[in-house]
Parts: sequence; C-alpha cells; structure tokens
Amino acid sequence: MMNVFDWFDGPYPARVRIAIAEKHLRSEVEFVSVDLWGGEHKSPAFLAKNYSGTLPVLELADGTLIAECTAITEYLDNLDGAPILTGTTAREKGLIHMMSKRAELEVLDAISVYFHHATAGLGPHVELYQNAEWGLRQRDKALRGMRYFDGILRQQPFVTGDYFSMADITLIGGLIFADLVKVAIPDDCDALSAWWVHMQQRPSVRNRLTMSERAAELA
Repeated sequence: MMNVFDWFDGPYPARVRIAIAEKHLRSEVEFVSVDLWGGEHKSPAFLAKNYSGTLPVLELADGTLIAECTAITEYLDNLDGAPILTGTTAREKGLIHMMSKRAELEVLDAISVYFHHATAGLGPHVELYQNAEWGLRQRDKALRGMRYFDGILRQQPFVTGDYFSMADITLIGGLIFADLVKVAIPDDCDALSAWWVHMQQRPSVRNRLTMSERAAELA
C-alpha cells in the first residue's frame, strides 16, 4: 500500500489523483489528509517528509518519499512497465515533459502565485509575505498562458497531440485552480474552453474525490 499525503480539493494533488485513476491504482493508495488551510504542510512534522512544504507527497511501502507532481506521476506511470501518461518513445517523453512544464509555468504556477499574493490565500498564519502587484501580474500571465494553450488545442485534441498525457493533467490542474480563484478562461479561447468541458467529463477527473470528500466539498 502506498500513501499519498494531500488535501482533497487541492489543484496540485488533483494531478496525482488523476494519474492514480488513469493507472487504475486507487485500490493500492491511501490518501492522508494534510490540512492546507490550517498550515499543516508547513509544520516541522510535514517538512520532515517534504523539505519544500508542498503537497502532494507519495510514500512507498519501504518509506521512500517522492514529492513533486511530475516525479510522482513518472513513478506511478512506470510501475507496471507500460506507461500511458509520460511517453514511451524519446520523442513522446520530450514533448510531454516540455508541455507539462509549460502548463506549470504559464498557467498553474502563475495562478498559484496570484492566489498566494493577490488574494487572502491560505490566511495570515500561512501567507507571511504577500506582494499584490506581483500576484496580479501572474494572473495576467496565466491568462496569456491560456491563450497559448488555446492556440495549441485549435490544432490537436490534446496538449501534445492525439493522446491524453501528463501534460493534459498539468493543464487540468491549472484550470481547477483557476476555477477555485474565479479566474475565467478568456471568452476568445473557444478551443481551450471546449477541451476543458471534455476533460471534466473524463472519469479520472470527474471522480477524483471520494464520496466523503465530495460531500465535504459541497457542505
């Protein structure tokens, strides 16, 4: 059994939950809640698991700890020797990692900076420094990033071509975060909007929360 330390509706944890579902590993994973809003991810106990103080973290049966969504997805995807999310050829691997990184930098991480700097974020007990101007600039960067991916998706059904991959999962994480902080996809991004509707219907995305977590989200 593997443990995944996360917070049920966190945008970054969503990336790993989607990967787990795509690889049909849900029965082999136990989710351990780390309270983001209470700042538990910055506590000494959690920092001993992940120096960066970020979620999610994968803990293997032998105690090995793997942080960072890309690294966790790479591990999970290759457990059975039949990767479906991170590529099988050198070309596929290169393209997927390139586009996943772009989705992080241009959308997901930019939205994260906006949240932590230009909104109340996780509250004063966690947000010890804020720069609202920087946060707003990053929100605008995310909007530019959405337009970039809209251009990509006007040419092909998925971020790296004809197949769903880790790059799509990363962009999904970005749009989950954008929804949470009320940053809408620009009206002129028809292809990105259509892709997002399609992605939300994908079982791994739609069912990333457990029944109890979904009830908590709606409460």
